[in-house]
Amino acid sequence: MSQMQLLHAADYPRMPWKNGGGFTEEIARDAGDGLDGFGWRLSIADIEESGGFSSFAGYQRIISVLQGDGMRLLVDGQLSRPLLAFDAFAFGGQSQVQCKLLGGMIRDFNLIYAPQRYRARLQWFDGTSRLYSSASTLLVFAAGSQVEVQMAGRELQRLGLYDCLRLEGNDGLLGLDVQGRFCLIELITV
Repeated sequence: MSQMQLLHAADYPRMPWKNGGGFTEEIARDAGDGLDGFGWRLSIADIEESGGFSSFAGYQRIISVLQGDGMRLLVDGQLSRPLLAFDAFAFGGQSQVQCKLLGGMIRDFNLIYAPQRYRARLQWFDGTSRLYSSASTLLVFAAGSQVEVQMAGRELQRLGLYDCLRLEGNDGLLGLDVQGRFCLIELITV
């Protein structure tokens, strides 16, 4: 049976960005210390002004806006669509990225993963959802003030805003009933 851990937003460690331009709250990662050695890393960042993103060569990134008016990214010279709340956007970690805020500061949500080690899928949901996954690692991130997660044979889990439920070692088809606004991240070892 998979191991389950409830991670509370109040306990997330805060660390400087790789480029020193701001701060990140790290939700979870598979391994490593600091900004090196991980196969995947999930985090939240506050972007207070337009500017450049850190480079993560050898990784893929998926970013979403959690709060604020949104942003547009200039990725290797190509302008993205406007990125609004709960709209996922993927790009290479080695890309040269400039962020232009569409209003005031925003809070964003980042999955960074090594594609040679993991395949990843990130999806946003709102309401009542019945989901199935065979991914070895699953993360349910609460983007609403109350998210409830029920799995067969397990106690009901209640997550507050920005809490995250981490499941490791899944080796079958896992069914989840989830209520609320949340993000499901599935990571499969390559």
